[in-house]
Amino acid sequence: MTFWRPRRALLPARTQDSGAPVEFHRVSKSYGTSKAVDDIDLAIAPGEFLTLLGPSGSGKTTLLMLLAGFERPTSGTIRVAGRDLNRVPPNRRDQGIVFQSYALFPHMTVQENLAYPLDARGISAPQKATLIASALDRVRMSHLAERYPAQLSGGQQQRIALARAIVFNPPLLLMDESLSALDRTLREEMQVELKILHETLATTIVYVTHDQREALTMSDRIAVLRGGKLVQVGAPKAVYDNPIDSFVAGFVGECNFIDATVSQVSGAQATIITAGGFELLATHRGGVNRGDAVRAILRPEALELSPADNSLPFLVGKITRAIFVGGSFRYWLQADGMELCCNQPATARTQIFTAGQRIKIAISPLDLRIL
Repeated sequence: MTFWRPRRALLPARTQDSGAPVEFHRVSKSYGTSKAVDDIDLAIAPGEFLTLLGPSGSGKTTLLMLLAGFERPTSGTIRVAGRDLNRVPPNRRDQGIVFQSYALFPHMTVQENLAYPLDARGISAPQKATLIASALDRVRMSHLAERYPAQLSGGQQQRIALARAIVFNPPLLLMDESLSALDRTLREEMQVELKILHETLATTIVYVTHDQREALTMSDRIAVLRGGKLVQVGAPKAVYDNPIDSFVAGFVGECNFIDATVSQVSGAQATIITAGGFELLATHRGGVNRGDAVRAILRPEALELSPADNSLPFLVGKITRAIFVGGSFRYWLQADGMELCCNQPATARTQIFTAGQRIKIAISPLDLRIL
């Protein structure tokens, strides 16, 4: 797979804080007695790539449609660059939109599709030609300007939809599950391309997805939603490493859960005892006391498997299933009455285990975190 690297000299320089800041202030959206969005407060910085992440029905697409102007809030205020947009129609909001379906006009060529939003804004012919050429160059589609959408592959259509959304250099770009129709390899390539493109533009991007890998790959920050409510907002690594609760831990990446009782607390670490009597060290964020029943999380890549003794605290278990998934080995384990999952990189130095083999599972207290 070849990743695109844009020709920097042909792209506009990124200017600090020239994207549009976005503010949701106590925004709610109800349909009858059902609240699709429930009292959302969220500020998005100029030029930030923010992803709205959540399962189906979490409210992420509704929140994006409110920002786009296709829906109107039941209560609360949405501001872009300080301007109240609650009663501003979609065609009068200075924003680009890329839908999941791409929504290209089938009877128009690529060039004509890109000209459409410029014509709607009264852009002069010479400036229009320059903007179209620049947008097509950014997405490497200049050689396809005279083709029709039906003559393009899915990946090419996705790039043209993106080019049409950015052709007039909007300060805000909205994307709704825009890569979901692509196959896995192309989707992963487009994630990298979109992130690189964002780094060259000043545009604020609000992106909707239910794919946590996509969110972790591209975002400056992730906003996790559940049941219409904003659960956690933070940088991808912060949300992944320090989820606020079990829902975020399980949704943003794979996760093992260990239920235990606190036997001792010392600073930022606590000794916990599992149901089977194993003693482990874990980190915590405070509010943990001796005797508390707690739930700790452990990412699959943090488990260290060994048939031999290890100086770290460990569980004793047995491998129930082993799969090679290309680049890594994936193991399912039975330990202390729990089902655990482990991912280990496949290198020449990696020890390979088999189903039925008894192992020790070493766990660092830095990786075992109490919720």
